[in-house]
Amino acid sequence: MILNSSILNSSILNIEQALAQAATLLADPTKVRRIIFSGKQRNLMPPYQRIDIRPVQLKAGLHWQCVSHDGKKDITKNLPLDQLNLGNYLMDGYANLIVENDVQQFNLRVTKSGKAEFGFTKVSRDIPNEISLSHDRIKIRLLDETDPIFIALGISDNDGVLKPTRTDKFKQVQEFLKNIVEVLPEVTKKSLANKAIKIVDLGCGHAYLTFAAYKYLKNQGFAVSVIGVDERTDSRERNSQIAQQLGVSGEVKFEAKQISNLADFEVDVAIALHACDTATDDAIAWAVKNNARAILVAPCCQHDIQRQMQVAPAPWSIATRHGILHERLGDLITDSLRAQILRILGYKTEIIEFIAGSHTPKNLMIRAMNTGVHNLNRTPAAKSDEVKAKEFAEYDLMLQQWGITPKLQELLAAQLDALR
Repeated sequence: MILNSSILNSSILNIEQALAQAATLLADPTKVRRIIFSGKQRNLMPPYQRIDIRPVQLKAGLHWQCVSHDGKKDITKNLPLDQLNLGNYLMDGYANLIVENDVQQFNLRVTKSGKAEFGFTKVSRDIPNEISLSHDRIKIRLLDETDPIFIALGISDNDGVLKPTRTDKFKQVQEFLKNIVEVLPEVTKKSLANKAIKIVDLGCGHAYLTFAAYKYLKNQGFAVSVIGVDERTDSRERNSQIAQQLGVSGEVKFEAKQISNLADFEVDVAIALHACDTATDDAIAWAVKNNARAILVAPCCQHDIQRQMQVAPAPWSIATRHGILHERLGDLITDSLRAQILRILGYKTEIIEFIAGSHTPKNLMIRAMNTGVHNLNRTPAAKSDEVKAKEFAEYDLMLQQWGITPKLQELLAAQLDALR
């Protein structure tokens, strides 16, 4: 949805006071468009990745339809109006809350100190006033299949109808966008005034995600600039032609070069969808060195560590003697070490299943938020010596037991050595 960029209110209160502000938008449930809980508070683990709530008209009267998403399936429950308690969801550990009616949107973020940072924005007049109370499930799509970018990319036909053969790619894009939404509150908290955001897509290929990220954020009222990077010259030429066709070549640009050769520039969000083998390491390393506030990577084909796993520590040989298990275990070790390196460097890091395996077998995502100072190269995120020592000890033990050296460690050697 497109929101007016002017912030009507921005403040920090305790959670109870902030929820009292949110309740003003719930006075008339028939005018509520959506309620969303997402993210997680420090040291807490909510039961679901995200919860979407909206009013629905049932035979028994108006209810709240609550759809909980765990990354694999959706669980739907209908609650009587008087049984919805926003505070209970925050107590479950969710960090972000959106409440939107036909006039305003309320945004709340629970800070590390447990305070509630919140603000109101006006809902754009471009959004239709009608609010559907139908109980029939409405697919949550951040970008509709009729959007011109999907037509230009060949995902939808000229009439805006999704091509059956492109359903999996369309779904991947939608689910990746949801993760961009997840990190937005943290990414934009220091730039709400101008709503400017810069994204780099490392290993962009046919640029499905490049264009989708641009269009979604543009629809939200952000001043967006996106750079897609791929080593193939033909990809750059094709993608640049599509950008020109869509009239966005001033804001969406492409470069033909290896990630490791990409020039330095500050960026808010770095994304990489299925960059093969150590190209994912190149993407993570570039993002860290350039102070990305958020890193979203879906790894692919982790051959580097697999090749190094020559002798398995006891008793893991009972697994690695089987080729398919050797390969999968190598994948898990690779991504675990990548996540640990990011943790050591001060990133709040999690590995999630961003899409069901039926759409792609490469469905894991490393999602990392920069929790330290903005320039990691200058001053690494503050941690106690005890915590840093423990994280390094776990990491070093893994390397010693398996006799391996991750590519990402080599790429970020200076940053890691600075913390030892």
